[in-house]
Amino acid sequence: MTGEAARLDEATLPDYLRRLGLVQPGERVAVEPAGDGNINWVRRARSGARSWIVKQARPALERFPEYRVTTDRILFEARWLEQVRPLDAEGVCPGVVRFDPEARVLVLEDLGRAPRLDHLLARSPDAGTAAAGRLARFLGGVHAATTDPALAARFENDEMRRLHGEHIFVLPFRPNDFPLPAALRARAEEIWRDGETAAIADAAYRRYLEPRGALVHGDVQAGNVLIGPAGAVLLDAEIAHVGDPAFDLGTLLAHLRIPAVARGKPADASPAVEAAWRAYAAASGAEPTRRADAERYAALEMLRRVLGAARVEVAPEAGLALVDHALRALRGR
Repeated sequence: MTGEAARLDEATLPDYLRRLGLVQPGERVAVEPAGDGNINWVRRARSGARSWIVKQARPALERFPEYRVTTDRILFEARWLEQVRPLDAEGVCPGVVRFDPEARVLVLEDLGRAPRLDHLLARSPDAGTAAAGRLARFLGGVHAATTDPALAARFENDEMRRLHGEHIFVLPFRPNDFPLPAALRARAEEIWRDGETAAIADAAYRRYLEPRGALVHGDVQAGNVLIGPAGAVLLDAEIAHVGDPAFDLGTLLAHLRIPAVARGKPADASPAVEAAWRAYAAASGAEPTRRADAERYAALEMLRRVLGAARVEVAPEAGLALVDHALRALRGR
């Protein structure tokens, strides 16, 4: 099965699972949506006491069909999970039940109603300390163990990397029609006219695109993290590639910091941020220069989450506080 003819839906998924041998003939299967499904078609399938998460990659992104990207993205996700599995002693990644490359389908273990890290942080910005340490320790170990330049040839995930990169480093800093509140629109226009932030973002984008460094997940945002019984579980590695390891760390730091800054707390007072850096440095052996690089990526991630297409839900005044913090971090003043 390939291409559009292989498209699964709620009606055909039960028979597909039977063909995989996960469900026996005659067993009933209930199907329901799972997660936001921004990039891939994602459903939860239940049969008795068992359940699975089923992801299928299609040419058009699920939530943004105006973007058409190679379905190879799910091959890279499966490859990333395979590559990091021996490095995942704590079980930070979901278990792979089946991978069907021909149909572009990945079947994963189901964590049920485990809460998302971004929802946890929204309730209490200091509540993510344990999750931050666990995630950063895992990332540090992966980055330290995947510096072989030969890995780049196995992770040439250029379409997804560039699509993601355009939304972080380019679109928020040029004139656009994103529906921003008036105060944030005015601040965005100041940034466009000034050009300084765009120049910093352009330099960071060039570094992000370099196919060297280590194997990175590519999207370590809090919405991609579930808090399971054993702790944080990192999902959705569709953007996995070989690149700058500081990018993964920076994305994580940004999402740990956003709820605190949005609530008016000092950005440097976040115990989760400090826990993440300590755990990451211990696992990776990274020098303090990597944190400086990560903080640059973190500031750009914060800006795009307020001024870009994929925005966090905060009041305009909180959005302005996030912009001010990020600009100070970027410009050193």
